[in-house]
Amino acid sequence: MELFDVYKRWDIEPVRGLGSTLWDKDGTEYLDLYGGHAVISIGHCYPRYVEALSGQTAKLGFYSNAVANSLQTELAKRLGKVSGYDDYSLFLCNSGAEANENALKLASFSTGRARVLAFSGAFHGRTGGAVSVTDNPSIRSPFNSTSNVTFVPLDDIGAVERELSGRDYAGVIIEGIQGVAGINVPSDGFMQALRAECDKTGTLLILDEVQSGYGRTGRFFAHQWAGIRADIVTTAKGMGNGFPIGGVLISPRVKPHYGMLGTTFGGNHLACCAAIAVLDVIEEEKLVDNAFKLGEWLKAELQDSPAIQEYRGRGMMVGLKLGPGYKDLRSRLLMEKKIFTGASGEDVIRLLPALNISKQSLESFLQAWNSLI
Repeated sequence: MELFDVYKRWDIEPVRGLGSTLWDKDGTEYLDLYGGHAVISIGHCYPRYVEALSGQTAKLGFYSNAVANSLQTELAKRLGKVSGYDDYSLFLCNSGAEANENALKLASFSTGRARVLAFSGAFHGRTGGAVSVTDNPSIRSPFNSTSNVTFVPLDDIGAVERELSGRDYAGVIIEGIQGVAGINVPSDGFMQALRAECDKTGTLLILDEVQSGYGRTGRFFAHQWAGIRADIVTTAKGMGNGFPIGGVLISPRVKPHYGMLGTTFGGNHLACCAAIAVLDVIEEEKLVDNAFKLGEWLKAELQDSPAIQEYRGRGMMVGLKLGPGYKDLRSRLLMEKKIFTGASGEDVIRLLPALNISKQSLESFLQAWNSLI
């Protein structure tokens, strides 16, 4: 049996990691500025994280949600406190797509409505409901296409108002910062107006913070830069530092009932242990502040680079829109300088490193970058 061929892959196999450094099977060293799609939030093989997971594995790796699990309760309290959503409830699942699936379902249950408003360039996942609100027809099958979803331009509050005026939308789903589309940051004013329009029309506001959350932008969730609160927040990726876990933070206005949501693996003992260890490190090392400060420093260092048309993002969620003649920079960084980065199309390099990446590592990146310009 062979793997189902759905990914383009570099012919590189990392086999070991520490902090923001990776080594392949031949012993070649790489600087990791992508963290496997923003997943590695506290660095590879962080000692406390390894110790916590190893200890939990030796005690109990899994049992179902048919029994009590105090690790879930601890995680909910800790996440509520650090995120500022301590009056919300937490539903645990396994991934960002699954978190968004459940968020959409909750919005429809709560309002009794079926329609959802999403935005041009949006990416919310590849599963049934999540891909239906993803603005990419090439990954949305006919089965997943639905008249219940409408897309409007990002930052166009007039278009939002026109759609929501009929008061038949269950929810609006928006990323704190659009990642796959190229690190597009919605304006604070737009986010505030969107919140007000949702309140006016009884529409639930769903913030997809799967990539932009967990401290990456210098706030725990990116939408908090606008000073707003969402009705439902989804999170995953950096939540487990590589261990699969996702979560849905749910407003008190959304009332639960038995059978409404469910999961076998969501919130299992190992996943919760990993997520608690991540929060320990984020809080103790003040990584939210570190992400913001290093992001501001990096922006200042790169603002005059002739290769960059536009520097996008906040904190350690960075998009570098490349000018003509520089579209090969990502491959050259990897193949010549041994630096992992991400991409959005051909002309945007994405930097999504661990939140505790050192300034020294970023200086190494800058030296490599300037040598290629």
